Amino acid sequence: MAALISRALAFTTVVVLIGALPWLSGNSPEYTVLRARYADRPATPEVLAQVRAELGLDRGPVAVLADWASGVLAGDFGTSWISGRPVLPGVLDALGVSLTLMGAALAVALVVAALVCVPTVLNGLAGRPSRGAGAAAAALTALPEFLLAAVLLIVVAVWWGWLPPYGWRGPEHVVLPALALGLPAGGLIGRLLTTALAGAFTERWVHTWAVAGHPHARIAAAALHRALPGVVGQLALVVVGLTGGAVPVEEVFAIPGLGRTLLGAASSQDIPVLQAGVLLLLVLAALCGALAALVRRTLLGPAARSGDLPVPGPAPGRRRAWWTVPAVSGALLLGSIVAGLLRDPYTSAHARLEAPSWALPLGADASGRDVLARVGHGALDTLGLALVVVAACLVIGLVAGMTGAWSTGPVEVTNAAPPIIAGILVVAVAGPSAAGAALAVTLVSWAPLAAHTAALAAEISARPYVRVLPLLGVGRGRVLAGTVLPALLPEVARHAILRLPGTALAIAALGFLGLGQQPPAPEWGLLLAEGIGYVERAPWTVLGPAGALVLASVLAVSLSSADGARRTSRPGAGPAATVPVPIPGSGLVGAAAPGATTSN
Repeated sequence: MAALISRALAFTTVVVLIGALPWLSGNSPEYTVLRARYADRPATPEVLAQVRAELGLDRGPVAVLADWASGVLAGDFGTSWISGRPVLPGVLDALGVSLTLMGAALAVALVVAALVCVPTVLNGLAGRPSRGAGAAAAALTALPEFLLAAVLLIVVAVWWGWLPPYGWRGPEHVVLPALALGLPAGGLIGRLLTTALAGAFTERWVHTWAVAGHPHARIAAAALHRALPGVVGQLALVVVGLTGGAVPVEEVFAIPGLGRTLLGAASSQDIPVLQAGVLLLLVLAALCGALAALVRRTLLGPAARSGDLPVPGPAPGRRRAWWTVPAVSGALLLGSIVAGLLRDPYTSAHARLEAPSWALPLGADASGRDVLARVGHGALDTLGLALVVVAACLVIGLVAGMTGAWSTGPVEVTNAAPPIIAGILVVAVAGPSAAGAALAVTLVSWAPLAAHTAALAAEISARPYVRVLPLLGVGRGRVLAGTVLPALLPEVARHAILRLPGTALAIAALGFLGLGQQPPAPEWGLLLAEGIGYVERAPWTVLGPAGALVLASVLAVSLSSADGARRTSRPGAGPAATVPVPIPGSGLVGAAAPGATTSN
């Protein structure tokens, strides 16, 4: 019931805010509508008043919203203010395109995630559970989708001629955009699943099954069964994000999807189209969220209600060589930033698109400016602002996720809103600025962290040692703050750091659209946006900022795993040396070990 109420309140709030946009922003859309529908008519006050009356804006926001809501209940989503055609058929067509693209991208993401998880599974079966430094997953997650899309288009479609470069007319048009969307998403899912699998392999039932002679394939399947409940909610969020948040990829490949439709509607203040598209995204988010919750409850089984969930063992240890990844990536990143800070990022002292040389290590951009200098000076703008946003999202996600079912609606609604659409809405009210871009990204980026927190909190609360605390007189608040929160905080913090590159790119994308930081600021996302048109002639214009983003992501993710650097067992020791002492009568196998009957 709490989840249903939460969804209803959140959905209503978003639809009302979008409907009230002309009044909140102070920029009424009658001039835009006049230019689109009646280009031959002069923009006199009388004509504008006539258009305003035709749109119904003279009756006020309450009457307009009431008419729209009554029409939706009757199956009529209204008429486009720009084209004059019914809204629903066009929005449904765009949604169908986005769902097809989402399905293909999700298939790519799951394949990539499975490949990322292979080393963790092999180490866990060998009795050396480890989640690794995460360099591969972090590098994939840091790949800018629009840059990846542009590179795939140029290399695969133009140079090799294997696939069509743009359009949406057959299955061959799905491949390139699915790869551009699926590779970064696969890196994110793979990293989350790798961490969950590493924790599952430290639980005592793994050693019990190994001693009992169960095949490795069965143990691996059971570990996946045990790890999925904490990750399945993120899969639901990825599905919605791939559907409504694929705006840059849809723009590169000229795909008539829902994200591109919403961007056009938001830019032109076509409120009926914007309301209909967002409402469909909200419904999709609610369906995916409900399905994810059902799958999670099914995976956990009766153990979640009886308090028989297994207790993970100590964090996997790491060998000394593990520090190679953060040391190398940190040194390269710091060296490039320091070298760039010693150069002038604004002076056009070089030839246009000059190639890299000893004097110009990363070449020059289209304005003859030193790319290395701009990368170095843009580090604070990019990473500093992204860190602030990630920290704010972490705090909001923890607070919202600990509220349980009451956070369901806000999480689903927030995740359904692409950052670009949120940026347009924020700018319409507050105007363009770097702070506005950061606020827009914060408003839509805390949802995955809240969903992750809620899933982990529910699972930790079902463990035996937590369920017994209320019987000992410990209050609900103390249980959450003193036991549940410390147990889930490291995992959610790692998840937040993993989203650092994506956050930086989201802020940069808003700046490129004129909604955030403006040129000639040397912000990394702006550098990518400025150089993407020259990637075929001068790839060095994007290699510098893209490489810096990848290095920053690898460094952040590998350092986020440093909590396991202390060895908890001798090198080569079996899993029995790394698992906790079993709690008598706790049923440690539970839902995590299907088919087992005892915990000892």
